[in-house]
Amino acid sequence: MKKMLLRFAKFSYFFVCGWYLFTLPVHAYIDPSAVTYIIQAVAGALIALGAVFTIFRHKIFAFFRKNKKTDETEKSSIEFKDVDD
Repeated sequence: MKKMLLRFAKFSYFFVCGWYLFTLPVHAYIDPSAVTYIIQAVAGALIALGAVFTIFRHKIFAFFRKNKKTDETEKSSIEFKDVDD
């Protein structure tokens, strides 16, 4: 327990010191609509990457299925013939 408390104390000390040493007081304003735009851009990029991945995955699976289906259809093809009465 003492070891864990000592680690927490060290972490807290270095975190607070780092916070005060490496932060600068900046008087700026980030418009909420700008943040929303950034979130939308990141979400759009992730959705586009997912769509590209899905399309290529389907194309690869279809390529292997096509080769498998042509082999199976050649072996077991059923033909229907019209019978004239």
